[in-house]
Amino acid sequence: MRKIFLVLNVCFLFAGCHLNSTAVIEPRASAEPLQVNLVPKPVRVELLPGSFRIEPDMVVYVQSSDGADLETAQLLAERLNSSTGFRVTEIRSTNGEEMDGINLKRVDDDALGEEGYRLSVTKTRVVIEANGSAGLFYGTQTLRQMLPLAFESASLQFVPMEGWQIRCAVIEDVPRFEWRGMLLDCGRHFMDKEFVKRYIDLLAMHKMNRLHWHLTEDQGWRIEIKKYPKLTEIGGWRTYQDGTVYGGYYSQEDVREVVAYAKKRFVMVVPEIELPGHSVAALAAYPEYSCTGGPFEVETKWGVHKDVYCAGNEATFTFLQDILTETCELFDSPYIHIGGDECPKDRWHDCSKCQARIKAEGLKDEHELQSYFIQRIEKFLQTKNKSIIGWDEILEGGLAQNATVQSWRGMGGAIEAVNSGHDAIVSPTSHAYFDYDISTTDLRKVYTFEPVPDGIANDKVKHILGGECNMWTERAPQDTIDSKVFPRILAMAEVLWSDKQGRSYEEFYQRVRGHYDRLDEIGVKYGPESRPVTIHAKLDAKAKEFEVAMESGEEGLELRYTFDGSEPGKNSDVYTGPITINRTSTFKAQAFRGGKVYGGMESKEFIVHKATGKDVKLTNKYHQSYKGTGDMSVVDGIRGTDNFKDGFWQGYDGVDVEAVIDLGRVTKINSVKAGFMQNISTWIFLPKQVVVSVSQDGSTFSEVAALEHETTSKAGKVYVKDFEAAVNGAKGRYVKLFAEGVKICPAWHPGAGNKCWLFIDEIVVE
Repeated sequence: MRKIFLVLNVCFLFAGCHLNSTAVIEPRASAEPLQVNLVPKPVRVELLPGSFRIEPDMVVYVQSSDGADLETAQLLAERLNSSTGFRVTEIRSTNGEEMDGINLKRVDDDALGEEGYRLSVTKTRVVIEANGSAGLFYGTQTLRQMLPLAFESASLQFVPMEGWQIRCAVIEDVPRFEWRGMLLDCGRHFMDKEFVKRYIDLLAMHKMNRLHWHLTEDQGWRIEIKKYPKLTEIGGWRTYQDGTVYGGYYSQEDVREVVAYAKKRFVMVVPEIELPGHSVAALAAYPEYSCTGGPFEVETKWGVHKDVYCAGNEATFTFLQDILTETCELFDSPYIHIGGDECPKDRWHDCSKCQARIKAEGLKDEHELQSYFIQRIEKFLQTKNKSIIGWDEILEGGLAQNATVQSWRGMGGAIEAVNSGHDAIVSPTSHAYFDYDISTTDLRKVYTFEPVPDGIANDKVKHILGGECNMWTERAPQDTIDSKVFPRILAMAEVLWSDKQGRSYEEFYQRVRGHYDRLDEIGVKYGPESRPVTIHAKLDAKAKEFEVAMESGEEGLELRYTFDGSEPGKNSDVYTGPITINRTSTFKAQAFRGGKVYGGMESKEFIVHKATGKDVKLTNKYHQSYKGTGDMSVVDGIRGTDNFKDGFWQGYDGVDVEAVIDLGRVTKINSVKAGFMQNISTWIFLPKQVVVSVSQDGSTFSEVAALEHETTSKAGKVYVKDFEAAVNGAKGRYVKLFAEGVKICPAWHPGAGNKCWLFIDEIVVE
């Protein structure tokens, strides 16, 4: 019995487990060599008796003269050799005769399209048929996924030679959408070249074929432009207040290497060069192309910034055309993404050159000026045989003639674009933003995504090219990407490849559960499918006690808890059912898998005080999107976390908060405390002041405390602040708390002039 070493090669990746309704399902076992685990789900899988065995001197035959087909065969042979220790070779054989071994064969079959394939595995040979090179490549990836789990091992192992078997089967497969992509934002956080290549591998192995490479931002310029070296010398680095310098960029040689690497794996790399907004890093290097002339520094804060390219300066267009000329030479994609989103018009409004441009071109306003800007760039790129893609804001003021719209603010942009005859890519925040926490967008929600929105005529559906999952990196440095992307990308891959008929989340979920050992082997540091533990709490006002229940977002987790403020460990109480708490407590919960901590810890603070569960009247109504637990939210005894969407915060949009609490009888009051949140990036500000008054009859109130707060702080961090007033034993039955909000975003804020939020939590009366 010959034994061989296994060595990991991340060029090929796993897939999941699919058996269609006609397949024979055999018992699973850790050593079972003939499992068939496929993600995304193929159109048809028929498992047959027997298996094909990989031999030490096996040959991969290429039945065409296409160089890309031979490259695919070489990748397969190299991977087989590195994993098995065999001497598998690839041979070009164009006589069309199928041989014992593995055969890559071109056919002419309309049913397979450009990327579909047919895979037949018998006891003596494997035949992959496709109309083109892409289909043959995807067929090899499916073949790769049919090998034993040991094939993916990152550690050295001994495996019997007879273990290298592939289940006999017939698989037919074709994608639903042509555009199956992922955005990787390297502008906010720089990702090294090898990491980008690794993600190209991960995409390709899940039959995703677009890498949307976000290369420029307010916080960093990441691509070398030889004519303008300061773009990377200055724009590629940001300096924080403590002197820390952060950044990086890709040389043109790096870019060529990444593009060539992707091309072999049938991934199109689409660069995004942001304009006219999100351009502060470029303006820090070349301030003469702004409206004000600067100076500027590369931004260290996230969000939308007012300084953008000057649309009235002719030199701005020369500058951008030079940049795009070099960009076009580096990328073989027929598309250049130009952003076009979140461009404030403030500087244009105040710029004499921009106003002159509006007048000279007969434009109505700054929105049409943006359309003019985009259309000029589009016409230039057409001379380079490139088409533009832009975020759905490019619809404003009129859409450029041949532009493709990427719809992110819901599906409305896609509907408008498609109905006007333009192509669209869908990546709405609701399902496709993987920077969002799993509490907002979990695996199940991604799987429910339907890329074709309602409201599109049947003859227009062809304009929905497909979709993307977006990995924005404001708060996601390189070492966190895996945990945010996986396993959610598995759902997106299947939504974009597999036909929607016959899919179910439950069946998909079982395949995902079967993936984790394989993910471990190939070094993917995946995150949870959904929140491992969610705490649900409600107040029994009459009894002044809380019923606390917990829910696990995944199967097979053990939940442990404490309510004394300590962190739950392996010896803490195991959750078996709802818990009653009747005193001020900090409840903490932690999920465990296999005795090890799994996911983050969750906590909830409960406060029993004089106003807990009492009647409360609100002068202004909270916003329905942020209603907390309802009218009683400010006296329900449950404190909110630093997540304004946790269901325990009340949000007021552009109005003040005034609450009158009826304690039921005249009571001695020592203190009144209320919690508020500040989250500048989401337009949530602390109140200007908080005034506390008391009354014995509910009509005449006496002010007992007024607390001021400086609200112009530009600090971007999220924090919760308690406004606490010592009222020195004042007596009253009614307590009134008035919080004066900022109401309108201040001039320094990206949302200047728009309504902002006031978020309140618990009003604690002691």
